[in-house]
Amino acid sequence: MNEMAPVRTGYSACPHDCPSTCALDVELLADGGVGRLRGSAENSYTAGVICAKVARYAERLAHPERLTKALKRKGGKGEGSFQEISAKAALDEIAEAFLRAEARYGPQTVWPYFYAGTMGLVQRDGIHRLRHVKRYSGQFDSICTNLAWTGYIAGTGRLAGPDPREMAKSDLIVIWGTNAVVTQVNVMTHATTARKQRGARIVVVDVYDNATMRQADLALCLRPGTDAALACAVMHILFRDGHADLEYLSCFSDRPRDFARHLETRTPEWAAAITGLTVEEIETLAGWIGTTPRTFLRLGYGFTRSRNGAVAMHAAASIATVTGAWRHEGGGAFHSNSGIFRLDNTMIAGLDRRDASVRMLDQSRIGAVLTGEAADLKGGPPVTAMLVQNTNPANVAPDQACVAEGLAREDLFLAVHEQFMTETAEMADIVLPATMFLEHDDVYKGGGHQHILFGPKLVEPPGDCLSNHAVICGLAERLGAEHPGFAMSAREHIDHLLKASGWGDLARLERERWIDCQPPFEEAHYLDGFAWPDGKYRFSPDWADLAAPNRPADARAIGPYAQMPEFPDHWTAIEAADEAYPLRLVTSPARSFLNSTFSETPTGRQKEGRPEVMVHPADAAELGLAAGDIARLESRRGATFLHVRVSEAVRPGVVVAEGIWPNKAHCGGLGINVLTGADSAAPHGGAAFHDNAVRLSRAGGAGDPDSVAG
Repeated sequence: MNEMAPVRTGYSACPHDCPSTCALDVELLADGGVGRLRGSAENSYTAGVICAKVARYAERLAHPERLTKALKRKGGKGEGSFQEISAKAALDEIAEAFLRAEARYGPQTVWPYFYAGTMGLVQRDGIHRLRHVKRYSGQFDSICTNLAWTGYIAGTGRLAGPDPREMAKSDLIVIWGTNAVVTQVNVMTHATTARKQRGARIVVVDVYDNATMRQADLALCLRPGTDAALACAVMHILFRDGHADLEYLSCFSDRPRDFARHLETRTPEWAAAITGLTVEEIETLAGWIGTTPRTFLRLGYGFTRSRNGAVAMHAAASIATVTGAWRHEGGGAFHSNSGIFRLDNTMIAGLDRRDASVRMLDQSRIGAVLTGEAADLKGGPPVTAMLVQNTNPANVAPDQACVAEGLAREDLFLAVHEQFMTETAEMADIVLPATMFLEHDDVYKGGGHQHILFGPKLVEPPGDCLSNHAVICGLAERLGAEHPGFAMSAREHIDHLLKASGWGDLARLERERWIDCQPPFEEAHYLDGFAWPDGKYRFSPDWADLAAPNRPADARAIGPYAQMPEFPDHWTAIEAADEAYPLRLVTSPARSFLNSTFSETPTGRQKEGRPEVMVHPADAAELGLAAGDIARLESRRGATFLHVRVSEAVRPGVVVAEGIWPNKAHCGGLGINVLTGADSAAPHGGAAFHDNAVRLSRAGGAGDPDSVAG
């Protein structure tokens, strides 16, 4: 990291795929570089705290392996042999390839593919403007949020909740389905403030003993995919012991009496058998919730990693309705505030040119799409040309073996716009070097809080690095795509977005640094009614009729609705362990990485060490494995090889692999997502990354790579 003294402080916002979206103070150095990044103490949610990986962002900006020149493939696909070309020539080649593909198969043969490498609205979403104007294939986003968002909306009718800063005013904070110390550090800031100032208790519900569990007054380690059983038993006890707010339920919920009858058999003994928790642990949690009006349920993205995640999220959120916790400041259930911002991104995304007849291809099923599965192509042409921005599907997409096969097709033209030579970039025909967030202008919204934030360009990019906006506009010019948004600068887009959305203009955002969009207390707590026509929380949602916000129309066709429970319940839709695959695998975030980002930084690699699988001592002994052994970890979809870490942090029957490491960091070169499935989970799709039955054995058998034999 540059040790030069800073000459001034710049202001920005973290662009990464994290609900915290921290407001940043950036040390700017005399040589044009960047020093330390800090959380803004003036921002009421960030509250001066950011994660260590972003604090040392200078490592990424000045990384010696950062891409700074455009590259053209000169060898076979995946060989990693490239020659430097100009950025102009690279854009020319991409446009020519797209036009050739379009001439042969029509525009839907081109598939612009992106995700959340940046969460900036201009740089991330501008790819849609090119997509819609050219009528290229659409993308149904299904990598991350579908199950959790849909489950929360099933009850409330809206993706919004109590002000997350109210955690500091709570008497009981239940952190459920998120390792907040690792992934959302600001959650811990506000929870520990409540503990220090109010004597609040912290409960953590998760599937292994992680850094957040170790901060808890009550840490509940349940079996993966059994969250709804715990929630139902808690609600059974609340009704049983007179802690259900019957007056509130009669006014603000549908079918409360039917729901109470449904819960009569969902006893703590029933849930203990399913979850692996003790009856005492379940009774303790329910007793604390029932006697603490200011209970804040902070529900995380762990719910979206399991095939029954929508049902589980709905069940957990329902607890706040049974107790009437929504009535109280510091009470209620919160997952995301993404529904409060009312942002009109028509200009950025070119929504005025969207043709609903153009097919939507499932992002998670990129492997099936590229290998020509007819159902996934939806009756359209093969995908023969792609532009990939802000994501690394060869590493992060599920069913990795199928993805690798598809990307290796010689008839697929692949352009990748990237910051580093990722596994996906290695498969590209053209690689364009990308700017990082301090090198371009953008605007952000904080799903985990309530702020719109400005991230201005603070430093110059190295070499020929181009912003996403510059690439999209450069291609549009070459492709003959016409739209007013292509002629606008990033700053002009931000100004237009704010004005169109009723949030003032860019001058205001620059002056104030962020805009607080938190709705009034009554609205945020649904005291004027939940966001359904009858104003009632839905214990019995119509899953078939439920549409998550901003999802394509055909998402509603994904089922199976008939199998989903009428009321919150344990739904056995998970990939259960069996004799052939007796263990359940959870692929959890690593503290020093964020998806595949930061895995290239020296400090992050040093802190995380190497890819490992955590195994309970009893399982290790039964399998004849010891710490440091190289093990073969196999699912029904493929196998990879990791070093063994024997640890009591995991339950018997459960193994945990932290972090998305580069594929080549694994013994044998196959990454962790070779194990994960790409099947669409009900009700609205989404890949279940933590929902895998696996088997584990010592490496060195037939078919194992030479590097791990013996």
